[in-house]
Amino acid sequence: MRMRKTKYGNKKTAGFDSKREAMRYRDLDLLQKAGEISELKTQVTFEVVPKQEGERAVKYIADFSYFDLNGNYVVEDVKSPATKTPAYVIKRKLMLHVHGIRVLETY
Repeated sequence: MRMRKTKYGNKKTAGFDSKREAMRYRDLDLLQKAGEISELKTQVTFEVVPKQEGERAVKYIADFSYFDLNGNYVVEDVKSPATKTPAYVIKRKLMLHVHGIRVLETY
């Protein structure tokens, strides 16, 4: 049985959509163990447009969220040129408008 090619040509790793995302998680996990960040979470879902009659809610799923040393809530997404789609850009802007959260993009 042949494996299907992923949407963006990335290589999925255990629990992550790409090697880059897995590597970023490893870095963030080390920062958490060192006490530099806290409450690290993966695949955090935010509703950016509520459910309406006959329509589903629009959701944005962030790669990571955590609190930095200053107590700031950080939402982070690992991006490549291929994954920075128009739909992602709209959801990123909605995150700022609806939740007041500026998404940190890492490459």
